[in-house]
Amino acid sequence: MLDIKLFRDNLRLIKDSEKKRGNDLKNVEAVVKNDELWRNAIKRVEDLKRKRNVVSEKINALKKSGKSISKEVKDMKKVVADIKELDDKAAKYLEKRDSVRVLVGNILHESVPKGKDDSENVPVKFVGKKPTFNFKIKDHIELGENLDLFDTDSASKVAGPRFYYGKNELVLLELALLRYAIDYMRKKGFDLISTPSMLRPNFLWGGGFLPQHADDVYYIKEEELCLLGTSEYALIAQHSDDTLKAKNLPKRYAGFSFCYRPEAGTHGRDSKGIFRLHQFSKIEQIILCKPEESWKYFEMLQEYTEEIIKNLGLHFRVVNICTGDLSHKNAKQYDIEVWLPGQNNKKGAYREITSCSNCTNYQSVRLNIRYWKDEYKVKDYVHIVNNTAIATPRTVIAILENFQQRDGSVKVPKVLWNYTGFKVIKPKK
Repeated sequence: MLDIKLFRDNLRLIKDSEKKRGNDLKNVEAVVKNDELWRNAIKRVEDLKRKRNVVSEKINALKKSGKSISKEVKDMKKVVADIKELDDKAAKYLEKRDSVRVLVGNILHESVPKGKDDSENVPVKFVGKKPTFNFKIKDHIELGENLDLFDTDSASKVAGPRFYYGKNELVLLELALLRYAIDYMRKKGFDLISTPSMLRPNFLWGGGFLPQHADDVYYIKEEELCLLGTSEYALIAQHSDDTLKAKNLPKRYAGFSFCYRPEAGTHGRDSKGIFRLHQFSKIEQIILCKPEESWKYFEMLQEYTEEIIKNLGLHFRVVNICTGDLSHKNAKQYDIEVWLPGQNNKKGAYREITSCSNCTNYQSVRLNIRYWKDEYKVKDYVHIVNNTAIATPRTVIAILENFQQRDGSVKVPKVLWNYTGFKVIKPKK
């Protein structure tokens, strides 16, 4: 959520950003109103506490002189009751202020395009060339069946739809992609971390995922835990309530995790094959940095992922996410959409496989992650940037469909040969 100081010092900036997002300003106004009521209540409490101290001193003086203190005791009871009443009111004002504050979006970067939904995202770059085929192509479902790479029917029987059994070369290909991304990120100086697959709900709230996306989380009620949809939230949660040293910034993490998503609201979309699943694996990039450096690292993380996908020989485009498709926590977001020849009745389509976001201090304010800005005198909130390094199995789908051959085989990208141990996935006899 936004720092409360921003509401007090630069309200116009917030209102302009919310208007561009297409949001009603009632939440902004509610934050300002309740913040003012809270501050006034706190001031009155402090005044009453000073009065209580004066009355207390007077009572002590009267006791020593042997005079009656009945009036002063009555005054004291009244002051104490007023303090309690105002404290209760202040707590309610504060709770109301912050419950509404989380509904106000991050301040948009000036380059974010205005749009109603994902159909109005703006392509900013095309990398590589679309593959051409002189034979009738197959989509990843046909390729997976012919090459005996996955089984969705058996998985649906034992776990329900949107799961799969990975088989044979597919398993090795997924592991190869993960290891390739891990080695790449380690060469770039990132610390490799394997995160828990579960997290307490308050840390998903702190990461900005809740309350807006409550339907997109698997809850384990008995344990009061949530299954992670991405390692991003576990990686940043480890620093909650930390005050970091400036010399130790930036913190660079490459997180490996299994990811679990209910895919609420996607019934009927991509229901066949392995494109949209409840479970998959991913390598995530996270950087915690000084505020003045976050846009530099945002572009840097995007470059890293582009290089990873480019090294796989895949054609893709980069899109600037518009206001109608942008999450509350993001100030700006780039998506990489890879070309999948088997989509759209084999006419091909671009589909998202990675997302790069600058959340500025939106998450660190919630999680109270700060750093010493000026030699242990001034604290400020860190900025947090994230991006996908690689996600399976969507990248597997791209490899299958783009590198399929006339004989039904699929060539493996050269950068993966040392990891897979084979260069071609051949049809089974």
